[in-house]
Amino acid sequence: MDKYAIFETGSKQYRVKEGDEIDVELLDGVEEGLVEFKDVLFVRDGADVKVGAPRVEGAVVRADVVSPVRGPKVIAYKYKKRKSYHRKVGHRQDYIRVKIKEVAHGA
Repeated sequence: MDKYAIFETGSKQYRVKEGDEIDVELLDGVEEGLVEFKDVLFVRDGADVKVGAPRVEGAVVRADVVSPVRGPKVIAYKYKKRKSYHRKVGHRQDYIRVKIKEVAHGA
């Protein structure tokens, strides 16, 4: 059966099923162990579909923290013509890689 959920964290939405590994933005106070995402917007378990308004009551997505990772390097150039001003700025975003352990839908 097709069982998946859509949840929100860090102002982004993710569609996941059990066993998926995803990178989410850093979570406060989470270094390792189990993480619970409670802002579940949609759950599908076969023919059983639950849509939140705006959240699904009692639904939770549980995941294990795998490791911290860094995203790709983004380069930004700042330049003003005839002003002798140019600057190169680089940035790498930090993420936490999590493995989805369970998609539990509430009553």
